[in-house]
Order: sequence, then C-alpha cells, then structure tokens
Amino acid sequence: MAELEESGESGESGENGGIGEIGPRSTPPYADPLGDPYLRTRFAVPARPLTFLRRERLVRHLDQALHTPLTMVNGAAGAGKTLLVADWAAARPECLAWLTTDEADQGPGMFWAYLLQALRSSVPTLPADVGCPADPSRVPHTLLTRLAAGLSARERPVTVVLDEYDRVTDPEIAEQLEFVLHHAGRGLRLVLVTRNEPLLPLHRYRAAGQLTEIRGGELAFTPQETAEVLALHGLRLPEHAARALVERTGGWAAGLRLCAMAALESPDPHTYLKEFEADRSPVADFLLAEVLKRQSAETQDLLLRVSVLDRFDPHLANALTQRGDAEPILSALEHENAFVEHLGHASYRLHPLFGEILRAHLRVRSPGLEPVLHQRAARWLRRSGHLTETLTHGAAAGDWEFSARALVDDLALGQFFTGLRSDDLAELFSRMDPGIRSTATDLVRAARELARGDLDAGLPHLDRARHGLTREDPSGTRRRAAGEPYEAEHRALDPSEPAAARLGCALLEALAARMTGSPDRAEAAGEEAGELRTRVSGPLLDRHPELFALLLTHLGSARLWAGDHDAARDALAAAAGAPGGASTALPREDALGRLALIDHLNGWPGRAERRARAALAETERFGLPQPSGSGMGRLVLAAVAVERGEPARAQALLDAAGEAHPALRDPVMAACRAAVTARLRLARGDARAALQAVESAVRAEAASPWAEGQRALVAAAVHLSEGRPDAAAGLLLAVSDDQPAYTVQAARSLLAAGRPEAAADLLDGLRPDDGFGPAVTVRATLVRAQAADAAGDPARARRLVAQALREARRELLRRPFLEAGPWLGPLLNSATLRPHAAGWLLPASGPTPSEDADRPPVVEELSGRERDVLARLAQMMSTEEIAGDLYVSVNTVKTHLKSAYRKLSVNRRNDAVRRARELGLL
Repeated sequence: MAELEESGESGESGENGGIGEIGPRSTPPYADPLGDPYLRTRFAVPARPLTFLRRERLVRHLDQALHTPLTMVNGAAGAGKTLLVADWAAARPECLAWLTTDEADQGPGMFWAYLLQALRSSVPTLPADVGCPADPSRVPHTLLTRLAAGLSARERPVTVVLDEYDRVTDPEIAEQLEFVLHHAGRGLRLVLVTRNEPLLPLHRYRAAGQLTEIRGGELAFTPQETAEVLALHGLRLPEHAARALVERTGGWAAGLRLCAMAALESPDPHTYLKEFEADRSPVADFLLAEVLKRQSAETQDLLLRVSVLDRFDPHLANALTQRGDAEPILSALEHENAFVEHLGHASYRLHPLFGEILRAHLRVRSPGLEPVLHQRAARWLRRSGHLTETLTHGAAAGDWEFSARALVDDLALGQFFTGLRSDDLAELFSRMDPGIRSTATDLVRAARELARGDLDAGLPHLDRARHGLTREDPSGTRRRAAGEPYEAEHRALDPSEPAAARLGCALLEALAARMTGSPDRAEAAGEEAGELRTRVSGPLLDRHPELFALLLTHLGSARLWAGDHDAARDALAAAAGAPGGASTALPREDALGRLALIDHLNGWPGRAERRARAALAETERFGLPQPSGSGMGRLVLAAVAVERGEPARAQALLDAAGEAHPALRDPVMAACRAAVTARLRLARGDARAALQAVESAVRAEAASPWAEGQRALVAAAVHLSEGRPDAAAGLLLAVSDDQPAYTVQAARSLLAAGRPEAAADLLDGLRPDDGFGPAVTVRATLVRAQAADAAGDPARARRLVAQALREARRELLRRPFLEAGPWLGPLLNSATLRPHAAGWLLPASGPTPSEDADRPPVVEELSGRERDVLARLAQMMSTEEIAGDLYVSVNTVKTHLKSAYRKLSVNRRNDAVRRARELGLL
C-alpha cells in the first residue's frame, strides 16, 4: 500500500466507486482528475512579509473560529484578509488544512479533489475509504457522505481554510460544502476568506450563533495600527498624520503598504504620505488592475461617472450614465466588495481613495465630461429636493446662475445667518465668477456680504437685486434705492417674479434696515414679506422656519431702536417661539436677548436675567459654531450685575459679549454696550469715562429716542455726581416722558436741585399699570424717602426705605441704595432698618453698603459634562485622554472646555482648575 501511495498508482474502483470515483480502498493519487499533478502551492499557508503587522484584536476575534462551525473573513481586494488568516493559521499547525481556490477549476469534481488532497496533506488520520473524485465535473454524493461521517467521528475538529473563496461561483459546490459542514458536526471548522458573500445559508448560522464574521470595517487599519505598520517600513508618523492618512485611504491595508513603499523611494517620505497624488501612485495601479479593469465596459463606465458623487442611489447613477442598469450593477459591486459600500436605503458610496483615482482616470479617459456629470447630478438632485448636494455639484460644474437660483428658490438665503451652514455657503459662493450677473446671484452676493457685516459691499448687490425684482408704478414714481429714505414713493414688486426671490429680498431688506438703524425701511420689508407669505407653498415655508424667525428678529430690533417697546415685543416674542430646532436657534437667541433688554429697560432685572440665560442656552445646546449669537444676553446679564452691585461680574460678562455674529452687530447692540459700559464706570466712580462711553458714536440712519434716553440717563448721573442737579434735570425733562426710568431720575435731580414739589409731581404722574418693575419702583420710593428725610419726617423716611428694602431684596438690587447718597447711611444703620439690609446689602458688621469682592465671577452655572471635563483636567489629562475617558470626540471636549473657560472667566487650563477649586466645583 505504501508503495502504491508513493508511486501514485490507483487500484480498482470499490463497491461504490463506479464511474467518477476512485474507490474506498484506492490510494490517494498525486494527480487531479484531469491527470495533472496537484499544485502544492495551493495547499501552502502564505508567508507573511517582514513588514507584516500582527493585529491582536483581529487574531483574538479569529480565535472564535475554533468554536463555531463557520467563519467568514469578508473584505475588498487588498484588505489584508489572507495575511490575517495566514498569521492566525501559522500558530495552529495541527489539524488545519489550507486551500487557495482557483477559478480555473472545472466543476465540483476538481474542487473536491483539491480539498481532499489538502485534507490528506494536513490531516494524516483522514479515513482512507473516503475516496477521490475521478470526474472533474461531478462528485458522487456517497463520497460527501463518507467524508462528513469520517469528520464527525473525530475527537479533535479539523479546521479548513478556503482562501479566495469568491472564485467559487458554482451553486452546486456551495450546496455540497454546506452538506458536509452540517453533517460533519463538531468535526469540521470551515474558514472562508472571500471578497463577497458566499452562497451559503449564512442567516441560519447567524441566527444560531454559529458564525464568526470579520468584515471590511473591522479589517481597516486604525491610526495607531497605521503608525505601527509604517514604522515597520522605517517611517515614523505622528498621530495626527497617521489619522489623516487613514481618512484618505479608509484604513485599506494594501493602500497603506503601497503608500509606504512608494514613500521610501521619495526624497521626502513624510511629505509624500501627506500629499501623494493618488492617480500617480502604485495604489492607482493596484485598484485599476485589480478592480476597475476586471469589470465589464458598462460597469467601468458607471464607476467612472459616479466617481464625481460622494454618495448616490441607482436613480442618480442612471441619470449620470443615461442608462437604466445601475441597480443590478451596484448591487453586484457591493456583493463583490469592489470598493462600493452600501449605506442602506438604496444608497451607495465609493471607497474614498478609489473614488479619487477614478476621478483622475475619468479626466484622462473622457476630458470635459466631469463638469457635464456635475451638472446632470445638480439638476437631478434639485428635482429630488437635496439642496446641499445640488449646490455642491452646481458649483463644481461652474453653473453659478443655477446654484444661486436653487438657493433662492428654496428660500434658503437665511442659512447664511443661522450658523449651521453659514461658513460652508460663504466659502462655496466665494468662488462665484464675478462676471455672472442676475437677480439670484445678486441676492446671494448680498446675503454673503451682509452675513459678514459688510454693509458697504452688500448694499449695492441688494440694490441691484431689488431693481431686478421691481417694476415702475403707473404714476411713474421710482422705488427708492438701498440707503434712501423710505418716505419716497414705493415701486411695486413685479408679480411675474418668483415669490421666493421676492421673499428672500425682503429678508435682506429687513436685515439691512436693522443694521443701518432704519425702522421705516424694516417696517416696509416686513409688510412686503407678510404679503408674499401667502404666495409661497406651505411645505417650502415649513422646511425653512429660519426665514421668518430671522425676519421677525430684524423687525423687532428695528422697532426697539425706534423706541416702540410694545411692537418690538410682539415681533420678538413670535421669533422666540419659532419652531425648527437648530435652524432657528440663532434668531431665537437674538430675540430672547432683546426681550431681556426690554425687561431690563422696564426695570425687571430678575425677568431680564432669566430671559438672557435662556438666550445663551439656545445656541450653546445646539453646538453652533462660535462666535455665535448676538451677545445681547450677556450684555443684559452685565447690566443686571451692575444693578446688583457686582462690578467684577459685570465686566466679565461685558468682555464675553464682545464676539457677536457680524450680521447682528446693529445700533441696538452698540447703544446697549455703550450704556452698560457707562453704567459700570459710574458704579466704579469714573464719571468722565462713563460720559465718554455713552457718547461714543453709533451709526444709524434714524435717530433713536431709546438711545437718546440712555445717553441722557448717564449724562444726568454724571451731572448729579459733579453737583449740577439743574443740568441733570434739564437733560432728562427734554427726553420723552413715556419711560418711567427717566421720570424717576428727573425727580431725583429736581430734589437735589431743591425743588421737592416738582419732584413729587413727577413721581405722582407714574401709573402702576405702565408695567415698570422693581428697579424703577425702588428708586422712586428712595426719592420719596429722601424728600421725607429732607422735610424733617424721619418716620416716613424709614417706612419708605423699609418698603424699598423689602422690594429690592427679592431682586438683590443694591445699586439704587449705593447711588442714593450719604443721607441713606444713618437710616440703614438704624435698629429698625438694619435687619432688612443685613446679609445682602450691608455686611455682617459695618455701617455702609458694600459691593462684592472684585474677583472673577462665574458667568453661568457649569453643566454636568463641563464639570466632568474640568475634573479630568485637574488630573493633568490631555484633551485626547479626556475624550477617550468620556467616550466623546476631541472636538466635543474642546467645546466643553471653551464654554467652561467663558463661564469661569479664564483663558487657560491652569486658571480654570484653580478657579474651579476656589468655587468648590472640584
């Protein structure tokens, strides 16, 4: 028998041998069923190169193959499948058979002959009576039965690795393999290394927990593994560079190794890895040869055309190929792991490096086709409602008129101002050819410039757009140009123009009016928008709630500049209640900040503080890019801090309010900042600096009674502090008398000028139903108390001061008492009043009101996540370590740190930790 086995001579066929099978008692031949010698290289475990990196995470996963009947390692060409399994198999020399399949095999008989030879080469104890196929095209079922029975009787299972199993395309072979695997039971462990899904009932094995799977995502190299494999090639890369290389190559094993080898031949390897041209590298040669050129002409054409897309579905692919066969082609490519990934919901994308190489190949193979494809994609996407991708492809095609019209017709001009896509849109349209002129392009240019706060550049574009959208009145009157007074006759909007374009123009007109301080212009734009709203489809308006939210904030701010608080509150409240989540976060923040300002001006500090904090939360909770928002919320909080006698806190808030959205830096914002700065300087005793701050110029087309009143209040306070009460009273009596705060300050000035009767008459004119709050009533009560004290009625003075203390304590209003003058000190220190002032106005001991220690304040309460980040910062952890410990991204950690710095009024890590410890937060 041994001699026969050595010589390879076969005996007679056995009882069940017959035609097509070497009988059970036959010796295993050295030749396949065609009579050719077996190719022993197909049974050899592939050798690992010197630069091979053993990846323990994958080896540990593969160890599960010893406990499940079926294992599948499924990945694209060059994903590192074979070397991974070879490395794992090399450590298990016993009872493991390796077979590299060959597409040249002619039928089931040839496949099973090679598989049996692989088993006999590696498993000497395989039963001799199994037999061997004699016909290359078929295999007797009895042979499979004997093989399964022989394997099932083994004490130790046999592991069989079938490499390149994707070459096995015969369903009959798959059915036979599944039969043997099923009936071999614990005696067989099958490992398939493949580029696609094998024709086996995988769902059944998955459901039973009998399948071990390693797929392309797991095979991809991590940044750390990338750095390690490059180090094996003699290349050292920092983590950020390795991460960038992984992003570009998708962690593709062959791509990384080919890049490393090419880099070694470059005079500057590190620069090569950072900037290599994919289409002129060994990577391109590999992908073009191993993937693209293996496909049919129709498939190659589809791949080249969809390479201009980030993601696509079969319908979009058909639009680019102008055929109808994309769905089966894409499904087959994804099944074959041909660098086409299925994203779910019939959506696909190309491997990033493959797409890059295909685009370069497309430019060489079909010059001039790329912009045509972008144009086709843009038009298809526009019809399908995908605005972002529409703009991207329209810009890539150089079709700026189409892109601008798509943005305008979609009512999406407001996205220049919402903080979500503002930077992306601005960058995209910055490339627009200046020679292209139309109403749509003028509107887009106007929006882009106004979003940057550049009125000088934006208004001419807006004027041209308005001119293109209007027609002459029958009377021959002309619509005023941008910047002209709105008292001029109006020219009607041309009803033949699309309503969306006219509505977008009205939005920009309202913004321009707000930025230039032109209330009449804002009212006209708001009226125009209200008329147009009924002419635009409801679904389109619902898709862009930010448009009217923005318009209402612009209108409300313009009304606030005009001094019409009630009308401003109506518009701002509607904007603050706008739906839309993140898309309306910025206008909601803006509106809430200005509502808080109205509350502050009417003397309601607690209500103003709550609204201001709500404003700050709007943009922060949606993680909008910073700086974001108007900053009005912090200005109001600073004003409230001044009223509460907290100058350090007020200064920190004032500094933090400096970075406002450029398009929201309007006259209201400027005047409010000037007023708060002036009040803070007055609180610190610097009257001259206060007057200088409040008199700083604010650019506006129309005068503002509100801004004039704020200047008068500060100037009057300076006059009073310098002993000129008559001048102070004259200033305040000259401004509008419909604001109670002015009336109270004028009464105080008259009292200081020795005119108590006139002061009393002014205060008697205040009506409780005017809606003013405790900051006004406390000051009015103190003026009456001062008059009573001056008139020799100390009992009445004490009653009035006690009343003021009770009302002020709820709001912690210290400033009215601090600015009241020396007459108040003896009263506050009386036995009757001290209990009312102790602990919040007066110190535990001491005769005079006190201010908080001048130390850095906490602007807002820290969130739980910000405390978590600070706690790890105190442990000297890096940003990356904190991210890993909290299972969040590095960018998320940076966002929390930036927010915590702002709230703690610090700029550095060490300062943040120290400040947090001082406040007992750590």
